[in-house]
Amino acid sequence: MIKRFPVRLRITGIALLLVFSAALILGAAGGDHRLRSLYIPMRDGVRIAVDLWLPAGLSAQQKIPALMVSTRYWRAQDIVPRTVEGDTNYETARVFNEAGYALVFVDARGTGASFGSRTYEMTVDEVKDYGQVADWIAAQPWSNHKIGSFGVSYVGNTAEMLLVNRNPVVAAAAPLFNDFNYFDHLTYPGGLFLNFYLDQWGQMVEAMDRDDICALAQATGEKCLELKKKVRGVKPVDNDLDGILLVQAVAQHKANVHVAEAAKNFQFRDDPFGLKENTNIYSVANPSGHKREIGAAATPLFIRVGWLDAATVNGALARFRTFPNPQRVIIGPWSHGGRNDTDPFRPADFAVQPSLTDQRKEMIGFFDALLKDGAAPDRKSGITYYTLGAGTWTDTTVWPPAGFVSTDFYFAPGGALTPTRPAESGGGDSYTVDYTATTGTANRWHTNIGGGDVIYPDRADEDKKLLTYTSAPMETDVEITGHPLVTLLAGSDAEDGAFFAYLEDVSETGRVTYITEGELRGLCRPVSSRPAPYKMFGPYRTFERKDARPFVRGEIADLTFDLWATSALIKKGHRIRIAIAGADQDNFAAYPLERKKAPTVRIETNRLHPSKIVLPIRKR
Repeated sequence: MIKRFPVRLRITGIALLLVFSAALILGAAGGDHRLRSLYIPMRDGVRIAVDLWLPAGLSAQQKIPALMVSTRYWRAQDIVPRTVEGDTNYETARVFNEAGYALVFVDARGTGASFGSRTYEMTVDEVKDYGQVADWIAAQPWSNHKIGSFGVSYVGNTAEMLLVNRNPVVAAAAPLFNDFNYFDHLTYPGGLFLNFYLDQWGQMVEAMDRDDICALAQATGEKCLELKKKVRGVKPVDNDLDGILLVQAVAQHKANVHVAEAAKNFQFRDDPFGLKENTNIYSVANPSGHKREIGAAATPLFIRVGWLDAATVNGALARFRTFPNPQRVIIGPWSHGGRNDTDPFRPADFAVQPSLTDQRKEMIGFFDALLKDGAAPDRKSGITYYTLGAGTWTDTTVWPPAGFVSTDFYFAPGGALTPTRPAESGGGDSYTVDYTATTGTANRWHTNIGGGDVIYPDRADEDKKLLTYTSAPMETDVEITGHPLVTLLAGSDAEDGAFFAYLEDVSETGRVTYITEGELRGLCRPVSSRPAPYKMFGPYRTFERKDARPFVRGEIADLTFDLWATSALIKKGHRIRIAIAGADQDNFAAYPLERKKAPTVRIETNRLHPSKIVLPIRKR
């Protein structure tokens, strides 16, 4: 079931539509804003709803840049009474208007108050619409013909996908905490179905597409009636005085694909996702599939992600290495949207740094340098990253950063993790999958629904359910920065299974701290000889049905996969642990999908078949 969020939190928090909520805006509301809500007709006649916010007192001679925020989560709510100051976006618009920008909110085709329907998310037509809206903006008398786009999560993807149109007026984009590739980094990491996410997200967007405010807030009876006295649903355009146009638009949304239902029959990347024909939507609907288009204009990008925000960090780093665009990448200890500090070595309530206000100011500075007349843009690329447990920030122009040595740590008999290759020829560990194993519901995956904090508790007890390998105490402080690569030489008595590898820190007191993880579906383990669509950090797998290979009894399979990128300090006296699991019950579907009993796997720990983890290490 969808979590119970307050209405505004559900719409602007889960979706993170506005990127910066009123909580981060400093100063009291006030001033005379110019706000228009209208329809813009597209090339095929579909009408797209937009809200245009202009700075108060804008003169007829003034030319200013514009920023686009395009969403499938309602561009604004219909607040009762309907006033400019009470509008959902008033505070956000005030800040950006005062910074010298027009601000345009867009309802995606088939959502909100826009007409049309959608057979999947981020369709070709949706992306083309954003390009036409940019054309409309540039044609306005106040426009200086320079447009930027920004947003968090899905809205971050629309900000980046706008560039696919190669519209010359779009001069900058800030995709924040977005998914470079939905399949790889969010919905099917390692080929494993993140079932809770699509279930909750699918229910949420279906309620929004019906304009059902009560279903969205899970309010019934009197609570629903009271809610509708305050919020009617999605905001109509100005000239829709009787609401008939909104009713007509919502009626067209009935043809939208039901995401949660479509996902139930989707296992492999090339399966049809609610479509009659086999369409590889993950190539079309992701920024990762558009290097040629996005890179053509060399539009500068401002990118912010968190180490523990699903796998968005791998997407940001893959983009940095693949796309030619100038890129300013910032990787911090942040939850989805940057609202919480997630350094696992700090107290759970540690204040986020920089603050949301300062994060916003930094992004505005990026736009100022590129969109304002007379500015001198800086087109240098670079990464600034935070190291968990150290509290330090580092700048680099290359990834992985220089100075780290790939170091082998072997899985050894007795649960040891050692830099020495095992001497025995017949060692190995058997493990029967415990389906109650979990990483909880305040983790890197759950933050993508609502932007909540990421809090992994002490995993000492949870590790008792898992197969663990632990090193000797570190003789000095050790920094791990980059992409750990695990090799499991394993067999199974089942044809399929899930394999999770967790990188953990074990303190001198025995507390176990989660750092990062990687996962792989056993059926999807074959490494492809085809070139990867973008620069990855581990072996490339297609995750396509035709490449699936069941386990064979008695066979030792090579499961080599990377863990999600990290930067963490292991202090002197602490130990490194790798924990192996076969399930994560609060997050992923259980494998095999059809099972009669829990499978038993064997992890080889001998010289002939040395399972290991390769860690990028630098001693401090």
